[in-house]
Amino acid sequence: MLAAAALGLCAVSGTARAELWGYVDGAGVAHFADKPMDSRYSQVLRQRDSDTFRVPGKTTASASLLTWLEFAPEVKAIQPVLREAERVTGVDAELLKAIITVESGYRGDLVSPRGAVGLMQVTPVTGDRYATKAEAQARPVEQRLRDPKHNIMIGARMLADLSRRFGGVDVALAAWNAGEGNVRRAGGKIPDFDETRAHVHMVLELYWALLQQRQQGLANQMKMVRTDG
Repeated sequence: MLAAAALGLCAVSGTARAELWGYVDGAGVAHFADKPMDSRYSQVLRQRDSDTFRVPGKTTASASLLTWLEFAPEVKAIQPVLREAERVTGVDAELLKAIITVESGYRGDLVSPRGAVGLMQVTPVTGDRYATKAEAQARPVEQRLRDPKHNIMIGARMLADLSRRFGGVDVALAAWNAGEGNVRRAGGKIPDFDETRAHVHMVLELYWALLQQRQQGLANQMKMVRTDG
């Protein structure tokens, strides 16, 4: 799976309340430490008392958000679609779920001022770019993108493609938010845009929390960095 590194967060400093910094490298391996070892590291877990996620229409404590994502009917309804997209594209369902949460808050009828449509906020240009020939001929792109299953599959194909081309999930998410041209102009790194950095951080933070929830600390690939000498 794409960046399928399960998070044994409770193992860090013996408590889930510790800070955790990390990044996902080009091979999809997650690297973690209790402080930033270099510029690649971003903070992925803060003290629980102050930890919040900001998603469209709400600001809520992380525990409450994770509970909502586990039990909300609108989330459960598309879980089989997320797993199918994971199977077909190799993109973790948890990553897709995190993107949907941040992009649309699970509002499938949402259309942005820039014309991005649906759960994953896919633009018509992207919808045509990643559609199969049969899909493109079946119905107009705006109609296709209002179909939750199609919207998610297009988003998953795009993210898989961006991750392959830019060498990592974090930069792929930056390209998703800021555009591929801005990432190329930044030398293949995350552009220095506050909105983009915040978007990448929120998605990765929620993604890793969801992976922890799924895997319950059973790591697939994980490298911990000792910082106590």
